[in-house]
Amino acid sequence: MTQTARSLTFKSPIETAEFAARVGASLGPGDVLLLEGSIGSGKTHFARNLIQSLLPEPEDVPSPTFTLVQAYDTPVGEIWHCDLYRLSAVEEVDELGLTDAFDAAICLVEWPEKLGLLAPESALKLTFETDPNHIDSRHVTLSWSAPKWVGKLENTA
Repeated sequence: MTQTARSLTFKSPIETAEFAARVGASLGPGDVLLLEGSIGSGKTHFARNLIQSLLPEPEDVPSPTFTLVQAYDTPVGEIWHCDLYRLSAVEEVDELGLTDAFDAAICLVEWPEKLGLLAPESALKLTFETDPNHIDSRHVTLSWSAPKWVGKLENTA
């Protein structure tokens, strides 16, 4: 499969949140987003706003740093928000039921490098970077090989 990439810059947390909502509007069960970046780069902010944009009623969306997985029921299907930072072995991914969720739910995975070879080839990877010159700015690089992402991302920029 051919790899495709696109880079975006958001000047504020609000712009990042609006982008998350636009991406969320195109998602359905079986869509996996791999959220890469250092601590504080905006992964959880993006995930939280994407999830909140799909919830029928406003709800607190905590970081799953300690629970590892938070699941949400939405009109478009179940969303799994995962933070794999604390995993010590790739075998723990199966114990969480995450590989099954890749097919049945919308999955937002922070620290996806912990997935190793279990990372779905059809996933959309979003790499978040801070801007040392502008504290509220974020650079996000989207990359994918599955053709479905071209249409899904068409109206998100």
